[in-house]
Order: sequence, then structure tokens, then C-alpha cells
Amino acid sequence: MDGRTTDPKLLELLVCPVTKMRLSYDAERQELVSKAAGLAYPIRDGIPIMLPEEARDISRE
Repeated sequence: MDGRTTDPKLLELLVCPVTKMRLSYDAERQELVSKAAGLAYPIRDGIPIMLPEEARDISRE
């Protein structure tokens, strides 16, 4: 992995830690988005950071 690549199979397994629902992948922003929770979880160096306190609030966008 080159730091900007996340394993697609891993992304299929991950769910939002708040809602337990599926996430969508935003490749441009390197985030996993939970529309249900209104949060976007960052991916840093190819590793999803699945902590709600690290997520960006997208509920007002």
C-alpha cells in the first residue's frame, strides 16, 4: 500500500461504530462516510480511524 490506498475488502467489512451501518468511501477526501451518523472517518496512511471523536461532522453539509 502506498499510504493513499486502502484495501477494498477491508472497506466492505467496516461499519460505522455509532450506527453499525455501512459506510461509503470518499477516495478524494480519504474518508469513510456514515450518512446515518453524519460523520466522516479519516483514513490516514491507508488505515481507517474508526473513532467517533476523530470523525468530521458532516451533518450540516
